[in-house]
Amino acid sequence: MGKKKNLPLIEGVEITGVAAEGKALTRINDCVVFVPYCVPGDIVDLQITKKKHSFMEARVERFVKYADNRCAPTCKHYGECGGCKWQILPYEEQLKYKQQQIVDNLTRIGKIALPEISPIMGSKKVYEYRNKLEFSCSDKKWVSWDTIREAGGIDNVDKAYGIGFHIPGCFDKVLDIEECHLMPAFNNRIRNFIRDYAKSHGLTFYDEKTHSGFLRSIILRSNHKGEVMLTLSFAENRPADRDTLLEALHQTFPEVTALIWVLNEKFNDTIGDLELHTYAGNDHIIEEMEDLRFKVGPKSFYQTNTEQAYELYKVARDFAGLTGSELVFDLYTGTGTIAQFVAKQARQVIGIEYVPEAIEDAKINAAFNGIQNTLFFAGDMKKVLDKSFIERYGRPDVIITDPPRAGMDEDVVNTILFAAPERIVYVSCNPATQARDLALMDADYKVTRVQPVDMFPHTQHVENVVLLEKR
Repeated sequence: MGKKKNLPLIEGVEITGVAAEGKALTRINDCVVFVPYCVPGDIVDLQITKKKHSFMEARVERFVKYADNRCAPTCKHYGECGGCKWQILPYEEQLKYKQQQIVDNLTRIGKIALPEISPIMGSKKVYEYRNKLEFSCSDKKWVSWDTIREAGGIDNVDKAYGIGFHIPGCFDKVLDIEECHLMPAFNNRIRNFIRDYAKSHGLTFYDEKTHSGFLRSIILRSNHKGEVMLTLSFAENRPADRDTLLEALHQTFPEVTALIWVLNEKFNDTIGDLELHTYAGNDHIIEEMEDLRFKVGPKSFYQTNTEQAYELYKVARDFAGLTGSELVFDLYTGTGTIAQFVAKQARQVIGIEYVPEAIEDAKINAAFNGIQNTLFFAGDMKKVLDKSFIERYGRPDVIITDPPRAGMDEDVVNTILFAAPERIVYVSCNPATQARDLALMDADYKVTRVQPVDMFPHTQHVENVVLLEKR
């Protein structure tokens, strides 16, 4: 085997921009270099780690000078945890780059005529904004080189009890999280209590390689009232250990109004196809938006930034321009939140979603809210939404579409064009695939309004709402 070519160390490089996946970028001899954990204006010595024909990747060996507008990270796990990579940028700067991301995607990929793009709507909360977090329990705790050196070698480090997030690129290792600022403080108290309890009672954590170990994961959800749903996933059926742990949690944390467990002996972490058991309290929590109430269970999909989801839905409703007489199709409806949010202003709303459990939730919530002008269908979008579906239920006046990151299948775009609604409201969590889809509809539809919305401060993710009107 040939020896791997030595990659260069390049000194005194200025970081000039931000890129995908929360990385920053610079250019060296006209080649783009992607660098994590720094911001535009930093001057750094870079160790190139990967060299391709059109780009390079690098890591910072030394900060020569910090950017003037760089701020200190709030989180002690910054730099090891893969999340919140932008927390060293002031929030106003983050919004500026997100706005630019929208402009760049729509102009470079979409290549379509655009109205003036509205200023991005920032999130009121920049920490503690999530209503859901999932932590993995692992007997392979990620240990940094600094920790190993301080302990005098790997053999002196406790690697058995990691409860937190998977390290990017290491499927079997978990970064042990002591504090995460994305949810209120109770999430740290509960997670740290479970780790300490497991240690003191000799309970094992899950091993991804051998598929053994008792505690597998915990999912925390909260609502606007501060009520908490805690779901524990166990990989081994040990009723006595399980019940004593659940009882200890029940006694210690009165905020937990829904304490639930699930036995997961499968090779993957998903619980969508497993039976849930309520140990104490309810099997759900209630989320509220205007006069609507939504039952949210452990398997339910619900936007993770509750307050900002409300702002996003208000934009979508405003763009839809409903008067009460319209037939609305809500594509990729999830648990029907947007469908129910606009139902009062429409004649009828028809929601379509791939996940059958989500559609069951949508029907339950519609009944729960006394909404009688919605219909929900489960199935593959391009199979459900075809010409015969439109002939049966009627041509929609408005289509609202909120697809996953991959955007819309071309067959779905073609069916939308066949349906020929007056207006299309396109909500996207990935402006690049949104731009591609807008280009496909450009011959028939003109983009008349664009509103970016930030749902996830300190990350590179940004939502964008576009109104298309029939030409």
